Amino acid sequence: MAKRLLVAYGLWALGGPLGLHHIYLGRDSHALLWMLTLGGFGGGWLWDFWHLPAWVAAANGTGVAGDRGGTVPSLSPLRLAGQVTVGMYFGLVAALGLPWVPALLAQPLAVGLGVQLVSSVGDQTAEAPSILAAAFLASLLFQGWVLAVLPTSLAASIAAQRHRRYKPHGMPRPRLAARLYHLGLACLAFAAPLACRGLCGAAGVLGTLLALPRAATELLLLPLRAGRLLAEILGFAGGSPAQEYGAGFEPSGWSERQQRAYEVLGLPAGSPAEDVHRSYRELVKVWHPDHNRHRAEEAERRFIEVQEAYEELAGSRRAAAVAAG
Repeated sequence: MAKRLLVAYGLWALGGPLGLHHIYLGRDSHALLWMLTLGGFGGGWLWDFWHLPAWVAAANGTGVAGDRGGTVPSLSPLRLAGQVTVGMYFGLVAALGLPWVPALLAQPLAVGLGVQLVSSVGDQTAEAPSILAAAFLASLLFQGWVLAVLPTSLAASIAAQRHRRYKPHGMPRPRLAARLYHLGLACLAFAAPLACRGLCGAAGVLGTLLALPRAATELLLLPLRAGRLLAEILGFAGGSPAQEYGAGFEPSGWSERQQRAYEVLGLPAGSPAEDVHRSYRELVKVWHPDHNRHRAEEAERRFIEVQEAYEELAGSRRAAAVAAG
């Protein structure tokens, strides 16, 4: 079906930054690039305005150059600049969205895919293996550099320019549903790591917001605590740390180690000896290094914490019993 210039301009105006006009004209690589960069960071979308007539003519089969055979496209400084920019952009996105993946794997792969995407825009393409090989080699040479993504992207872009070629003509075009499906998968693969990282950050912010009421309460009670502590120092009031804790106050400074020990054992301060012993036995079984070989370091640390907490509380109780006797 023939493409209409008016429809192309309408899609450019309504959804240009998302590449709708490129989807309409069958330029899927260009459409994906615009989806992932929001219209070439805005500037590319505006630049499309002057090229739409030529692209509509090409989509309709008019004004298209014949078979170019084995000729090589001319060197394009604009395409080279776009390859370097998008390669760096993809590399930074990989560093932000995939922090758990080794940088020597995630960053050059993302840079190479970004450069390859720009290389495939329009009627040109490049050899992906050469681009990825150059990206991985440059990343290995410049590992540890703060801006290692720049030489990696530059090396991949130079490789793309050296191995550029025209796309073959006459290739059957997939149906619109299949094209949209592939574009959706590509966008999902790009956005999923960033969305996961964003959700983790949002969870941290939510936890901070939920802790604000408690922090405000603690701040309001600070003068009352200071007055009570001063009264105890002057001998006008008394009370044990356990009673203060039960009344809603934190234990005083000298019982911080006991308080920490109760927290390690998962018990409220002042719990009876039976609860302390029972919790100790259960946690020792849970965190014994022999039962946690898949996380040996964490298990050893938790096991030592439980031992020290139990010894702290048991020693404090023995000392209190001796003092009372």
